[in-house]
Amino acid sequence: MVSNRIQRIALGCVTGLLLSCATPQSPALKAIDPAALQTSVDATAKELQVPGAVVILSTPQGKFTVTYGTTTLGAKIPPRADTHFRIASNTKTMTAAVIVQLAEEGQLDLDDPVSKYVSGVPDGDQITIAELLKMRSGLYNYTDAPEISASLDRDPTKVWTPDEVLAIAFKHPPYLPPATAYQYCNTNYVLLGLIAENRDHGKPLARILQDRLFGPLGMKDTALPARTSNTLPEPYSHGYLYGSSSFALVDQLYPPEIQAAARAGTLKPSDDTGQNPSYASAAGGVISTANDLVTWIQALVGGRLFNADYQCRWLDSLQPEDPSKPQGQQYGYGIAQTRFGPNALYFHGGEMPGYNSFMGYDPVNRVTLVVWTNLTVSPDGKPTANSLMLKVLDQVYVESALRQAQASSRWSGIDSDTMLPGLVRIV
Repeated sequence: MVSNRIQRIALGCVTGLLLSCATPQSPALKAIDPAALQTSVDATAKELQVPGAVVILSTPQGKFTVTYGTTTLGAKIPPRADTHFRIASNTKTMTAAVIVQLAEEGQLDLDDPVSKYVSGVPDGDQITIAELLKMRSGLYNYTDAPEISASLDRDPTKVWTPDEVLAIAFKHPPYLPPATAYQYCNTNYVLLGLIAENRDHGKPLARILQDRLFGPLGMKDTALPARTSNTLPEPYSHGYLYGSSSFALVDQLYPPEIQAAARAGTLKPSDDTGQNPSYASAAGGVISTANDLVTWIQALVGGRLFNADYQCRWLDSLQPEDPSKPQGQQYGYGIAQTRFGPNALYFHGGEMPGYNSFMGYDPVNRVTLVVWTNLTVSPDGKPTANSLMLKVLDQVYVESALRQAQASSRWSGIDSDTMLPGLVRIV
């Protein structure tokens, strides 16, 4: 059944997603200059003090892979398109896809209350599965709790269970009543992981993801690791962060003394490669490669995971994060969308200690972009993959996403509050 689903293409959605309307010479796109692209990536990565980065860009002109630096400080090991890294919040797109598949199969209804599957959730009788997916539950985000980052700093190999992180979340009152506003929250996706396990014959989430998504799509380098594992498969990149894990988990800038020391080279970043990601689980625990994320984002947006009806529901789930900006960034069932000029990019991303990443697909112009770096945040507080993403999009589109970002203090590429849905602030 899953393999048949992978062959489906959804057509006729209300959103008007048409996969064939771009021509090879789309007027929305520039001609790509590979040398200029490499120069831009090199200069931006150097400015951000990123040890290593990978960019994969695909347009009607062809596929371009750009790498920079090293996977390991103190060694010359160039990153590759098949280098493993922790994808953090990109995992949410996968957890959400499983939930939508289960709804398609009649195993659950997206309007079911959370309390039907998980007990003890504050307002669980009023919060629906759809509201978890769209970040509109109002629940407290457990990664905001200082004890999470303190524990990661003190004992980075600690094995976490979903019940433990939910217990931390539920000690705090909800931020908002259910369904009242968008509020990015990792707690939502931990709950969705438990619901998926409940409705898919009690299988562990790692097996569910493999059977439903990674296996059928041929994503051989992607997996949710065992909860007890704090290693990555070879080849892999080390991951770095200046200072405490809190600078990746919570939206706060480095203090001036850390910024100055990092810039001067007197402060080296911590190596967070061996941090156990079990605290992230369904919200951000997956390991993958740039190559596999290209496969994933194209399949997800391109209609290869759901039937036509549920592909339309998935696309039409998008809602403005800020109701006062109906044309601003939107978030839906584990996917975000941003617009610049006439262009619309479906995307997600992730940030966690050691890694920052972005994946996006524009089906109208047939543009795919995947970026990852092995430094979470630059010394001046920029999410590194997102900064690279903007520079690359400036090489791709006639209508510049970079110029729009520079003109706005709340565009998805640079504002960390807006970026929470998927581009950054962990899992």
